[in-house]
This record gives sequence, structure tokens and C-alpha cells, in this order.
Amino acid sequence: QVQLVESGGGVVQPGGSLRLSCTTSGRPLRDFYELGWGRQAPGNQRESVASITRNGRTNYADSVKARFTISRNNAKNTMDLQMNGLKPEDTAVYYCYSRSILTAPPTWGQGTQVTVSS
Repeated sequence: QVQLVESGGGVVQPGGSLRLSCTTSGRPLRDFYELGWGRQAPGNQRESVASITRNGRTNYADSVKARFTISRNNAKNTMDLQMNGLKPEDTAVYYCYSRSILTAPPTWGQGTQVTVSS
């Protein structure tokens, strides 16, 4: 059974940076067609933030374009989300997910809290 574990969350001031990481157990990261990040703020639905396919194609939510960068390192079995220029509205629990094939439902991690506050 696949498990995903996130790390790297924390508290940062507006304009600051954080790097989130996600690793998999049960299956190596390279097996998955798509990996990505979603987030959920209190009172809101979970929303997609960024994704990356096996061949490196990336996709970003408009709200994070030019500020966030997603990457995957199959050799290290990690996927990262570099977040720069953080804003208070980026505050949320961030979840990584994996998808074995394009049409499969995602498997989510437990989440890591990101708080942007002065």
C-alpha cells in the first residue's frame, strides 16, 4: 500500500520562502504517472496547487504561478514544492498526492501546515 509523507511546513513571514518535500513508501516515486500538491485552508475546499507528470510536464494554479516551483527527483524518491514570495492567503494545510495513471483517483498524504503571518 502506498503511503506519502510530507515535510517542510512551518511559519514564515509574508514574502518569505519554504520548501515542502514529499516521499513515498510502498512504491517508488518513479512508478507514478503524476505527482502533485493540493492545499486546504479553513472553511475552504481542497484545491490543486501544482502537479508534475512522469515526463516532467508541470501545471500550476494561477494563484501560485511564478512563485511556486514543483520538481521530482526519482533517484532520491522525493518530490518538492519550492514556495517563494509567500502571502497570507497561502496559509493552508498542504498535501502531496500521487496518481498511478491519468484516470486513477489520487492518493493523498497526511498534510503539513504552512502559515504565512507577520
